[in-house]
Amino acid sequence: MDEERLIHDWLVRTLRTRLSREYREIKDNLGGEKNEFKGCYPDLILGNHGMVLAVVVVETEHSINREKALQWKTLSEAGTKLILMVPKRTVKDVTGLLWEASIADRVSIGTYDITINMP
Repeated sequence: MDEERLIHDWLVRTLRTRLSREYREIKDNLGGEKNEFKGCYPDLILGNHGMVLAVVVVETEHSINREKALQWKTLSEAGTKLILMVPKRTVKDVTGLLWEASIADRVSIGTYDITINMP
């Protein structure tokens, strides 16, 4: 699980840097729950001019389950865009969970894939 925590935290930091061109106010919850959004603690809270425009949740292969889908539902009902970042090979499972939770129309899915090619 430590490897997954490393991947999660690295991806949150990478997204924060990449999204800083689009969003002026970015808060993260790396290292603990310090930035709350309507009772939830997503990985990133994205905003401009004092308004929250989106929240980002980064999942790893082993963190995706029905309990997480309930958390996604709570976040998606908070009145802002929810972006899920999931491993590329889990998109089918995540989409199924979103449909089961009746939130597939309110959640955007982003993917990541870590590939190592050796000669």
